Amino acid sequence: MPKSQDSTKKWLALYTRPRWEKKVHQLLTNKGIESYCPLNKVRRQWSDRIKVVEEPLFKSYVFVRIAEGERTAVRLTNGAINFIYWNGKPAQVRDKEIANIRRFLDEYEEVELVPLELKPDQRVVINAGTFMGQSAQVLSVRKKKAKITIDSLGYMLVVYMDTSKLSPAASRSSGSN
Repeated sequence: MPKSQDSTKKWLALYTRPRWEKKVHQLLTNKGIESYCPLNKVRRQWSDRIKVVEEPLFKSYVFVRIAEGERTAVRLTNGAINFIYWNGKPAQVRDKEIANIRRFLDEYEEVELVPLELKPDQRVVINAGTFMGQSAQVLSVRKKKAKITIDSLGYMLVVYMDTSKLSPAASRSSGSN
């Protein structure tokens, strides 16, 4: 495959029917589409034995690395519902994030996904939009919106922002990064 075509491919998150993650991954692979279904090794107890099984880490999600023109073929795959959208476009996942998930799952078993919970007075970093990269403080949280204040501008700017655009700010005491 020419390098220019390969560089236009992006990782996208695909939403699947419940419990169809492995099957969709296999169907995509059979079509020649690069896909990744992160599998978590989990110990399950049966009446007579304990067995390690592989379960999808992200329920109803598969990641695909495709060019723009391959989106229809992916969407038409049996069990695929649609791409996850962010600001009106399919949400892109960075190559580095996929590599980190792969490395993490290779190293650890029984990984648990814990949703991010924002709390008042917590410091956060804005991950998207005009103030991307800015630090802010959470004033309150209501469902999927957080009221935050951005104070580094010399003014207190208060906005309601989608919580998916925020992440916890790194602790200043950890000198690494």
